[in-house]
Amino acid sequence: MAERAQEELSALAAIFCGPDEWEVLSRSETDGTVFRIRTKAEGLMDADVPLELVFHLPVNYPSCLPGISVNSEHLTRAHCVTVKEKLLEQAENLVSEPMVHELVLWIQQNLRHILNQPETGSGSETCAFATSTAVDDGLWITLLHLDHMRAKTKYVKTVEKWASNLRLTGRLMFMGKIILILLQGDRNNIKEYLILQKTSKVDVDSSGKKCREKMISVLVETKVQTEHKRFLAFEVKEYSSLDELQKEFETAGLEKLFSEFVLGLFYKGKNVSYKMNLACCMEKII
Repeated sequence: MAERAQEELSALAAIFCGPDEWEVLSRSETDGTVFRIRTKAEGLMDADVPLELVFHLPVNYPSCLPGISVNSEHLTRAHCVTVKEKLLEQAENLVSEPMVHELVLWIQQNLRHILNQPETGSGSETCAFATSTAVDDGLWITLLHLDHMRAKTKYVKTVEKWASNLRLTGRLMFMGKIILILLQGDRNNIKEYLILQKTSKVDVDSSGKKCREKMISVLVETKVQTEHKRFLAFEVKEYSSLDELQKEFETAGLEKLFSEFVLGLFYKGKNVSYKMNLACCMEKII
């Protein structure tokens, strides 16, 4: 990451130094840095609106635009989408210069004006979705693997809410200890889902304390092909057998994906169990 970007991160950490205002979520030499800023902006009726802004600075930032995600319990999904679009429009005018603080100041000063035009965000979101579902090139499939869910009921409701808000269809699948999330929809919406999945405190740890999901893996991400079924909704399903789960993938035209990425999860578990049993037998022999 460029030296100017590093300096900007240090400055931001100093500016947003209040409780829970600043948090670095991930840092990588290849993917850049992802961080979250919690702030407030004046909304309608002079009421303060809490905002959660997640920025992704790629390694070549500020020569390129940052990734931005906007969330707030006080705003509708359409409003969050509109705020994100307006921030990206502002960012286009600031390319080549560190811009995050300026973007935060801008939204603090302009949120009220944006909320006074709700039809813009709502309309653009509807049009974007209509386009992405009508054109196959806009549809993608992503398969995720979760290690576990401790607070299952709340976790499932949260996943369903995210999928609904982002207009994603697919399946949340349980088969024994295997947990899979199959998402289908606009690629940008899937990326935003992944940000939510990795940055929100969606589960609890062994002590019952809320925590972020750290044990999730992306098994595959690919464009929807002609043989793939278009899911009409996002559904939660439990399967009693591997054959039943396999049939779900085959019905959706995803048998190749199942054989390449899902079967191995079951065999891996069996291999671990076999090795543990073998170790116990060896101990008895010794």
